[in-house]
Amino acid sequence: MSCPWEDTLAALTSRPVAGPSACGTLTCVSDVDEIQWWTVPEVVEHLDQPLLTVRRWLEDREILGLRRGERSVLMVPVLFFDDEGPLPHLKGTFTVLADGGMKDDEIIHWLFEPDPTLPVEGGPIHSMLAGFKTEVRRRAMETAF
Repeated sequence: MSCPWEDTLAALTSRPVAGPSACGTLTCVSDVDEIQWWTVPEVVEHLDQPLLTVRRWLEDREILGLRRGERSVLMVPVLFFDDEGPLPHLKGTFTVLADGGMKDDEIIHWLFEPDPTLPVEGGPIHSMLAGFKTEVRRRAMETAF
């Protein structure tokens, strides 16, 4: 059985995804080290966008990133993108969770935290990729407030 977002991820990255799962690629994670990440230069390269555009996405909170590693490099989860750029429905979800007091690292963790009550296996990000934006936003509102 294939995950609904597997093709999207395969189209966005040429390297294998870290971490085993029920469907052969990264799914349910509770540890951010298991999430597939891109550095800002990798986002520029993979999406063929100017650096200023990627920085604007970060400033406008269309995508969120975390500083990771020894050198504290800014990195963004690969699943925040489709072939054309940031997933359009993420920004509103980020806003709902941030308005509820969550910090960026907590928002990213919430999006990837496994939730067996969602319509799709995995975390809220996987349900959003499968088209359940409204359900995820409803749960984000419940979580945030």
